Amino acid sequence: MSSALADDRRYVLSLGCPDRTGIVASIATFLADAGGSIVEAAYHADQDSGWFFTRQAVSASSIDMSIDALRERFAAVAAELGPETEWRLEDSAQRKRIVLLVSKEGHCLHDLLGRAAGGELPVDIAAVIGNHPDLEGVTRRHGVAFHYVPFPKDPAERGPAFEQVRALVDEHDPHAVVLARFMQVLPPALCEHWAGRAINIHHSFLPSFVGARPYHQAFARGVKLIGATCHYVTAELDAGPIIEQDVIRVDHSAAIADMVRQGRDIEKLVLARGLRWHLEDRVLVHGRKTVVFN
Repeated sequence: MSSALADDRRYVLSLGCPDRTGIVASIATFLADAGGSIVEAAYHADQDSGWFFTRQAVSASSIDMSIDALRERFAAVAAELGPETEWRLEDSAQRKRIVLLVSKEGHCLHDLLGRAAGGELPVDIAAVIGNHPDLEGVTRRHGVAFHYVPFPKDPAERGPAFEQVRALVDEHDPHAVVLARFMQVLPPALCEHWAGRAINIHHSFLPSFVGARPYHQAFARGVKLIGATCHYVTAELDAGPIIEQDVIRVDHSAAIADMVRQGRDIEKLVLARGLRWHLEDRVLVHGRKTVVFN
């Protein structure tokens, strides 16, 4: 590893727990005792839920122990903060893996493949799985494996197809399963299995216009803003914790096709930002909400 890369390497601590006095002091003391040089720190105390959240990054070169040893030591600190404490300690040098689920529309896939190839999104795209074969060509041109899993028209008969998708995804044990306009509703068991890892891009500003054909719904209501939402997938349709959102203005002259075209640009940006923050351990989930230290 070059000295420049070594200087950029960080150990990232993310933590959430019931709020009380002394949390910051406990964490700061632990990091100081370990020799850690803090290069980034963010905090949030949510008054409604009574929870405290923090994300702290330390220079890995400042700590004279492995990430596993550091985790083992911090476990004692977390235990003192209470049994409800949720935390993780990650090494930024660990290359993250993702699997993309797609259908026919390729704008989000093209964008993520390009960002990964250009080094803008530091991630390994382990595989792309499609319920149509349309995007196989572009996927393979980027050197990424493509798996075609056909889905029956009858939703009641799609169980075996979802099981095949699950097996293909789990082979790679990805840090994120990205529904890049997959256009299929994951069954509850799969939502639970990939909880906190399955990320969807929905082409509306949720909670407005959930479900299918949101641009058509928006057009029918004469909206002046259309948007996109990146969120974690849960069993409740399009209601998972929101990671990122954005909007673009439209007017009465915009046809449905115009909304779709403009919306695709927002979808790509919102998905790329939300995915990056997830991979950089900037997103903490508590209940139906997120805290995003971006």
